[in-house]
Amino acid sequence: MTASTPTPLTSDDDWWRSAVVYQVYVRSFADSNGDGVGDLPGIRERLPYLRDLGVDALWLTPFYTSPMVDGGYDVADYRDVDPMFGTLADFDAMIADAHALDLRIIVDIVPNHTSDQHPWFRAALAAGPGSAERERYLFADGKGEHGELPPNDWESIFGGPAWTRVPDGQWYLHLFDPAQPDLNWRHPEVRAEFEDVLRFWLDRGVDGFRVDVAHGMIKAEGLPDVGFSSMTTGQRQVELLGKGRLPYFDQDEVHEIYRAWRPILDSYPGGRMAVAEAWAETPQRLARYIGPDELHQAFSFDFLDATWSADSFRKVVDTALSEATIVGAPTTWVLSNHDKQRHVTRYGDGEIGLRRARAATLLMLALPGCAYLYQGEELGLPEVLDLPDELRQDPSFLRTGESRDGCRVPIPWSGELAPYGFGPEGNELSWLPAPATWAALSVAAQAGVPGSTLEHYRAALRIRRGHPALAADAGGVTWLEGTGPGVLAFTRSSGDTVLTCVVNLSDAPVLIDGYGRPLVASAELTEQGAGHVLPVDAAAWFERPAAG
Repeated sequence: MTASTPTPLTSDDDWWRSAVVYQVYVRSFADSNGDGVGDLPGIRERLPYLRDLGVDALWLTPFYTSPMVDGGYDVADYRDVDPMFGTLADFDAMIADAHALDLRIIVDIVPNHTSDQHPWFRAALAAGPGSAERERYLFADGKGEHGELPPNDWESIFGGPAWTRVPDGQWYLHLFDPAQPDLNWRHPEVRAEFEDVLRFWLDRGVDGFRVDVAHGMIKAEGLPDVGFSSMTTGQRQVELLGKGRLPYFDQDEVHEIYRAWRPILDSYPGGRMAVAEAWAETPQRLARYIGPDELHQAFSFDFLDATWSADSFRKVVDTALSEATIVGAPTTWVLSNHDKQRHVTRYGDGEIGLRRARAATLLMLALPGCAYLYQGEELGLPEVLDLPDELRQDPSFLRTGESRDGCRVPIPWSGELAPYGFGPEGNELSWLPAPATWAALSVAAQAGVPGSTLEHYRAALRIRRGHPALAADAGGVTWLEGTGPGVLAFTRSSGDTVLTCVVNLSDAPVLIDGYGRPLVASAELTEQGAGHVLPVDAAAWFERPAAG
């Protein structure tokens, strides 16, 4: 570690067990130089906002050198910052400031594939069939009389074949865009390279990694057909989302990679960690990615996918907590991210969607484990559904007609006109346009306003950080029965204090009595006798002394 490298935080090696992590989509967070694209200096300037919000860590989407075909998830150099986002010196300055504010930094690592502009892939194309350079990727001869057909029937997550043919006749595999060739993780050079990349960023002080496509790096021997041609569109979609047993997802051999990574993480001070973006057929298989000899966390996407019903949420929570207990690791909850439609819109959009989103946040933050927030959800931002097609940049849009751009619109900071303070004062550039309705949702418009979504998040995060019943070592979830159909209620306890979370997912207000005084609510409570009326699509936390 060089003298200028920031010192990692060392106060709590288990910080990740109950942390609240804020995902920063770097291109859309804050633009420091007025070019319309968010950058590392922009993040650095806004660090006090994140400290005051009450989060514990930031997860940064890729900022590495990249052609930006897939928003930076096509990496050309894993050890440098793309000029679009700044420099390595900017990164060092940002992480130093973050640590000074007691904020940890998690960075994305993209190990399943590189950019087609990566030096390794360019060398592979130049070297030709049978070369050592091609062994780092998954090149294969095609089928048919002249090799004119793909080697198998695998389909890309972004739509279309998962194979592209090069001029010499061979094909290369890309589970995503053709500009993202898959690496051969059975090759020792690939494994050694990424172990070195981990150390490079750990040496610069990063506190953890989010592992992109953590379930996809190993492909079944022989690259067998899936049988897509005999499936319905719906069946194919289930398989491609990773919820089936595809020969390129969730192969047992992938765990060897993480068993090699864990000692590297453990060799650094300060509780360095890794969280998997992994899809698996069952919660039991997902739990295999977590443990003292593999990764620290895996996202619980079933929580994100839960429908707006008490039965759905309770089933997901029970399953996730049960599996977490087996592996001795915390559950990781998430409601939105850069790949999914914002949950305000998923829950119905408009006023009803916002009410439900605020309630779901209280449910999530009351659960044991770690919570991940996606930038702008603390402002109640909805999905932007009406972006002009010509402005969309998601590579899947051209292949499938589906776009993730709507959740990636730059967040509004201040002002009455777009882009709402995203860049320097007076700047009008923004890589995606924000709608006119977002003026009322900006940070400046909500800060200090009682009842605003921003202040709702600040209050909940402040209580979560300081309340003994919500601490990492507090009790688990105890469900309360008899609260009525469509109502979820559970307690968590610590010492003399009991915190109760109640969520009303029914179609009528409910009277809440006997749980003590309210601490925070997603909608206004009305006193009735000794209790409180909780509106429809609302949640609240109550506190009472433990029974003596």
